[in-house]
Amino acid sequence: VRSTTVGHNRDRIQGRGVGVSTQEAQGTLVGQDPTRANPRPSARTPLARSSPPLLRAICHVSALTLLARREMSASASLASRAVTANAPALVSRARMTRRVAAARAATVRAAIAEPPGSSASEVKNSEIQMFEGTKRLQTQVAEIGADTTCIRSLDWDRDRFDIEFGLDLGTTYNSYVIKGASKTALVDASHAKFEQLYIDTLKGVVDPASIDYIVCSHTEPDHSGLIGPILELAPNATVVGSKVCIQFLENLVQKPFKSRAVKGGDVVDLGGGHELRFIMAPNLHWPDTMFSFDPATKLMYTCDAFGSHYCTEDMFDTNLEAVLPHYRFYYECLMKPNARSVLTALRKCESDGANPLDNDFAGICNGHGPLLKFNVEELVGGYKKWSEDALEKAKAATTVFYTSDYGFSDRLSQSIARGLTKADVEVTMMDMNTEDTQELIEAVSKAAGIVLVVPPATGPAHDNLAAIIGNIKSKQKILIAESYGGNDEPVGPLASQFAGMGVEEVVPALKVKENPTEATYQLFEESGTDLGQVLTKKETLKAMKNAMSPDVAKALGRVSGGLYVVTAAQGTAKSAMIASWIAQASFEPLGFTVAIAKDRAIESLMQVGDKFVLNCLPEQGFEPLMKHFLIRFPPGADRFEGVEWAPASCGAPILKEAAAYMECTVMSRMEAADHWIVYSEVREGKVFKDEKTATHHRKVASYY
Repeated sequence: VRSTTVGHNRDRIQGRGVGVSTQEAQGTLVGQDPTRANPRPSARTPLARSSPPLLRAICHVSALTLLARREMSASASLASRAVTANAPALVSRARMTRRVAAARAATVRAAIAEPPGSSASEVKNSEIQMFEGTKRLQTQVAEIGADTTCIRSLDWDRDRFDIEFGLDLGTTYNSYVIKGASKTALVDASHAKFEQLYIDTLKGVVDPASIDYIVCSHTEPDHSGLIGPILELAPNATVVGSKVCIQFLENLVQKPFKSRAVKGGDVVDLGGGHELRFIMAPNLHWPDTMFSFDPATKLMYTCDAFGSHYCTEDMFDTNLEAVLPHYRFYYECLMKPNARSVLTALRKCESDGANPLDNDFAGICNGHGPLLKFNVEELVGGYKKWSEDALEKAKAATTVFYTSDYGFSDRLSQSIARGLTKADVEVTMMDMNTEDTQELIEAVSKAAGIVLVVPPATGPAHDNLAAIIGNIKSKQKILIAESYGGNDEPVGPLASQFAGMGVEEVVPALKVKENPTEATYQLFEESGTDLGQVLTKKETLKAMKNAMSPDVAKALGRVSGGLYVVTAAQGTAKSAMIASWIAQASFEPLGFTVAIAKDRAIESLMQVGDKFVLNCLPEQGFEPLMKHFLIRFPPGADRFEGVEWAPASCGAPILKEAAAYMECTVMSRMEAADHWIVYSEVREGKVFKDEKTATHHRKVASYY
């Protein structure tokens, strides 16, 4: 049975992949949030707290259970594998790191780069303030190095980030104050919603009027939204950023200010050994991004890179197992589409004497989530390995053309890019606003697929559009989409022009008629995946045929499974897939695993902490439902049209014709070669029909 999914939540791509710890034999995967872990009872009473209806429901998860349990207990060697399959060196080092972190637990709030003779600085939290009545906001301050203070804005209840993807545990916005012997610098600011709270906190750290430099790592509003108000208090400050950054800020601030555009290798001397050295890191994940390295403290300020949307009072990465799922998820969402740029930035850091993997490197001061102190080698090494693997596995190349600082072009283009990476396609992001025309032309020539998120009808991006169109060839595949910027180049005439050139549109041009919702980002991501699957179809089929010998394929095909429909929902996005690779994995708490192909749409809705429903198909009369969900729907289509269902408490559909259902929470994920193994705990369940779950038998194992 082909496992066909339906729907995905815009920016919530792959992500949060985790590996196996020494807890594996007990059915617990690395990445499970320790705060959610249930205490394990005596082995003699494993089901004491489970209700009879729940037990009856989970009994329908019958296929492969015994075999899977034997295989899991026999695979103890997996315990020494990587935190993810793509980072085989992570866990072996991570165990040592966790022991070191445990030994440092008493000083977890100490500085990242304490000068000799200094003592640890305590973390100071502000009072919680409410935003829009229900959302908690708080600031946190601590000295993290010599003359260096971190101000974190804790957004406890933010449940989505600029709509693109949901947040399990909120996020933070991190900024830094460096007081040199002669000059003071503020590195990044905060989100506009924190304006008064942040400024009050900043005044407790430094007199804003004494700030000499405001370093803007990039201009996304969650980092630069308060630069305007801060300039009102620091009128003599010079804003430092990349050339593109300064251009964007001029449009954002809307009033004159002192500025200095820097390039790679430039230095701002603050005195006392604090010399901020700048490393250009475009496309991580905006075209204007740069890193700043202070050799006095061995700290590097990286803004979005090496961050995570994970709000916790722990200022540092003390608990690797808790941080890693959010860190990996963040990488998959924002950085994997720019894998080549990640590796380029790391090479620049190494050549400029700011290599995070050096033994004397103190820490990463990122823009979101915990700062990296205890696990720098593992987490930065993860970026490097994941990016190398993404490029090595890429079966085709695509260029995504977008327009920075215009409408929703950047965010919608990221959704398409994430969909492409799920299909093992290398993505190159090109900003039509800032890139050189010749570089745009070269990017066209290297790509099998072209994504064109249309620019405004006037301006530099539009001027570059003609050069891009003029160099597209008939053998290339194309995807056209609107930006919803108010002055978009019309997509209809563009589609007609490409049709006249013999260029194939993989899906009809994507149109946006209102501010994007989860369903909009779902549509764009699915369209990217569809384009990727078209580009990689030949290589994918070849790989499947060569994966195993015919005899092995026939033998493994004798492993049978049940038939299920997995459903999930987040906001306006809904998804489903037919599944047969499911097995019970634990007694207490009741849990099971499901294997999800990496390019399935529903994978985006099944991250750690997400909820979904497992519907068991009945032995009698399952065919209509199975056939319905095996249809290959176009992107954005309502897969539940014509199907009777009711929402579970999590919003995911419960199918009326199911034999039983279980409402589940994703606790952890393990990465396999082309699937994610998702371990989930069952929260609710009920049997509707007193009959067995349908079974699925295959002739060969190289297909579903």
